[in-house]
Amino acid sequence: MHVTIIDYGVGNLRSLRRGLERAGASVAVSDDPAEIAAADALVLPGVGAFSECVRNSRPFHDVLRSAAEDTPILGICVGFQLMFTESTEGMPDGETTPGLDLIPGRVERLPNDEVKIPHMGWNELSIERDHPLTDGIAEGAYAYFVHSYGSAIAGHTIASCEHGVPFAAIAANEAGNVVGTQFHPEKSGDTGLRLLENFVRYAEEYWDERVPAE
Repeated sequence: MHVTIIDYGVGNLRSLRRGLERAGASVAVSDDPAEIAAADALVLPGVGAFSECVRNSRPFHDVLRSAAEDTPILGICVGFQLMFTESTEGMPDGETTPGLDLIPGRVERLPNDEVKIPHMGWNELSIERDHPLTDGIAEGAYAYFVHSYGSAIAGHTIASCEHGVPFAAIAANEAGNVVGTQFHPEKSGDTGLRLLENFVRYAEEYWDERVPAE
């Protein structure tokens, strides 16, 4: 399976590429909208502020919205947050920054009255429902998080985590092909590698089901 990582100036692309290659994918890194539109599977990384990631990724928004109709897409950290409808990060009370709206929901700051923010380090996953992305990942498996914002648990949630409040650690759109992780799979040891392997396998099977046998 050939996987294309979207390069829009943010994200740890080198370690992510290595992780996907270890997961069995052939990997390209691209900032060309035409190449991204033709990709078999996409990964949208992201680190830093939501508004900066929105601004930098804007040349690819139309491509991503179109790809979401028929292409497996994996969002990571802020790339995952971009998939949601909106975020409150950096905005005055009552205002939000629009996201891609591929997964319904709002990204909000985690409360810091009882826990340290940002949420940084290893934490346990709770599996909320079945999805190919979590095949073989056990209840209570640990993943590595670095974030201050998250989305509430809802129908989109595949796996959750808790830091002050429960939040979505893995979520997907209704069709299941647009998925994302709040944690960094490329930094999450065996759990992260298994998730990347699952994404690569899911993408292979996704296309196998759509290509008629000769």
